[in-house]
Amino acid sequence: MAVAEAQLYAKVSSKHRSRSTSALLEPLLAKGFPAHIAQKALVATGQKTIEDAAKWLHSHCNDPSLDDPIPQEYALYLCPTGRLHGRLQDFWKESKRQCGKNRAHEVFPHVTLCDFFTCEDQKVELLYDILKRVGDSFSQSFPPSISLTLHASPSYLGFFIDDSQANILKEFAVAFSSEASALADCHVKPSLKQFHLTLAHRFYPHHQKTLEQLAKCINPGEPCQWVAALYSRDMRFVHYQRLRALFQYKPQNIDELMINAGDLIYVDPTQQCDVSEGWVIGTSHRTGCRGFLPENYTEKAHESDTWVKHREYVFETASRSITKSEKEPSVKQNGEAHNPSMSRSVTNVLSLQSAALRRGVLVMRHGERVDQVFGKSWLQQCLTADGKYYRTDLNFPSSLPRRKDSMKQFECDPPLSCCGIFQSRLTGEALLDQEVTVSYVYSSPALRCVQTAQHVLQGLKLNQKVKIRVEPGLFEWTKWEASRAIPNFLTVAELVEASYDIDTSYRGNFPLSSLVPSESFEDYVSRSSAVIKQIITACPSKGVILIVGHGSSLASLTRALTGLPSRDSGDFAQMVRKIPSLGMCFCEELKEENKWQMVNPPVKTLTHGANAAFNWRNTIMED
Repeated sequence: MAVAEAQLYAKVSSKHRSRSTSALLEPLLAKGFPAHIAQKALVATGQKTIEDAAKWLHSHCNDPSLDDPIPQEYALYLCPTGRLHGRLQDFWKESKRQCGKNRAHEVFPHVTLCDFFTCEDQKVELLYDILKRVGDSFSQSFPPSISLTLHASPSYLGFFIDDSQANILKEFAVAFSSEASALADCHVKPSLKQFHLTLAHRFYPHHQKTLEQLAKCINPGEPCQWVAALYSRDMRFVHYQRLRALFQYKPQNIDELMINAGDLIYVDPTQQCDVSEGWVIGTSHRTGCRGFLPENYTEKAHESDTWVKHREYVFETASRSITKSEKEPSVKQNGEAHNPSMSRSVTNVLSLQSAALRRGVLVMRHGERVDQVFGKSWLQQCLTADGKYYRTDLNFPSSLPRRKDSMKQFECDPPLSCCGIFQSRLTGEALLDQEVTVSYVYSSPALRCVQTAQHVLQGLKLNQKVKIRVEPGLFEWTKWEASRAIPNFLTVAELVEASYDIDTSYRGNFPLSSLVPSESFEDYVSRSSAVIKQIITACPSKGVILIVGHGSSLASLTRALTGLPSRDSGDFAQMVRKIPSLGMCFCEELKEENKWQMVNPPVKTLTHGANAAFNWRNTIMED
C-alpha cells in the first residue's frame, strides 16, 4: 500500500459507520451487494438511480480498490445558469483557443462557497437535506441580482462580487458548513475570503491584454439564475492529470488497460519516468483498473470532467424569470452551442489581431523512425553476411542512402520506416489542401528529419522548388544520444547524391563541430533560442517557415520564439515523451506588436494503431 493511500485509510478508519436505509440502497442489498460497496456505487453516481449504481458496480467488478474505505471529497459551489453562463462558456472556449489552457479551464464557471471536505458514504444523504433546508431559509434574502466587477492582475482575471451581496453568500456558506459539521460529522470550512468568479488564472503575462479584451465582451448584467451545487471527486486522484480516450484500445498484454472512446483516465506524472515512449500508465475512471495505454489514443481532459454532481438548490427570484422571447437565438457550430453576440464581439478582437499577422513558423517532429518499430538492433536484421542491406519487413525502407563510412553509422542515425515516409507525405498533402504557403524549409541533420522534410515537400508539390537547409543547430538535446557521442550524419554531398533536395549554398548557424556530447539542458535551451532567432532573421518574406526537427524542438523553439520561459529539465522530458510522430506547433507573427503567438496548426496530426508482425506458419498451422 502506498504511503499516501495508507494515510487516507487512517483518515477514515476511526469513523463510526451506520447503515443507511435509503430507498436506493435496499434494492442493491437485495441483489446481494455488501452495504459498503452498494453505498460507494450510489455515491460515485450521485445517488440518482438504481440503474446508474448497478452499471457502476458492473464496470468496477475488477476494481482492486472496490473494498477500500476511502470516502469522496465534496465541495459546494455557486454556479451561474442562463445567458450569463453561455457568455462565460464562450469566453472559456475563445480564451483557450487564443491563449492556450490556463488553470481556470480545469473547472466550470463558479463561486466557491465551501471548499472540498470529506463525508462518509452513508452520510451523504444528510448533505442533500442540509442543502435544501439551508437553501429554503435563505431563499427570501438571496440577492435578486448579483453585481460582478471585472478585476485584472498579471496572473488573475475574474469578477469580484459586491461586498453587501457577498456577505449574504458567506452567511449561506457558514450555515451550510455548520449544519454539515454537526449533523454529517464533516469538517467543513466555508469560504470567507473575497468572493469571486475566476475567468483566467496562472496565465502568461503577455496574454493579459488579449484575455482582458475577451472578458470585456462579457456583459455581467446578463439574465442569470444562480444555483448552489454539491459536487464530489475521488480524493485519491486530486493531483493526477486527466486524459480522455479518443479511441477504443483492446489490450495486447496482461499489463495493458482496456479503454473505450470517451473514457477518462487518471495519470500520475511522477510514475511515468520508466514507461516506454508513447505509452502512459493510468487508472480508468470508468472501471477503476490500472494499466498501460497508448498515449496517442488520448487527449487532455479537464479536472472537473471526473467530478460527480449530486444535488443543486435553485434560488428562484421573480425578477430573473426569463421568457422565451427574451432569449437570444443560438446556433450550432461544430456541434456546439454558439452565441451570436459573443461571436461578434470576439470577431472584432480577432480582426484587430489578424491585420498584424505576417509570417508563420511550423515546427514539426520527424516521422516514424525505423528503430522505433524494430528496436535498436534493426540493422542487424537487414544485413547479409557480406554487409549488404536487404529488406526483411515491408516497413523497412526499400534501400538506404550510400555513405562513405560504415553502414553501422545508420544505427545512430536511423532512417524513416515506410510508414514514416507515408506519414510525412500525407502531412504534406494535407498542408497543400489547406493552401499553406511554405517559403523556407529547415531540417535537423538527422537523416529521419531530412527525409521527413523531403516527403512533406513532395506532398506539397514543392520538391525541387524549395530546397532544404540542413541546420546542425536543430539537432536534439545531445544528452539523449544513447551512444553519448554526436552521430556521423550524412554529408550534404551524400544527401544530394541520394536525390534529396538540399540547399548546397546554405551554411549552418551552428557547425557540426559545435555540437557537444551530453550538453547541459541550459546549453541546449540556449542553442535552440539562438538558432530560431537566426532563422527568423534570415527569412524576412511572408509565408511559412517549415522546421523539421525532433520532439524536443516543438517546445525549445516555440517557447523561445514566443517569449515563454523554458521548462525545467524534468518537466521537459515528460512533455517530449507525449509528442507523436509528425506532431507540430504553429506560431504566427504579430508584427505590429513585435511578438509571436502560438495558434492551432493548419492541419491535424495523424493517429493510427499498432500493427504487429505476423507469422502465418506459427499462427495458422499450429495445433
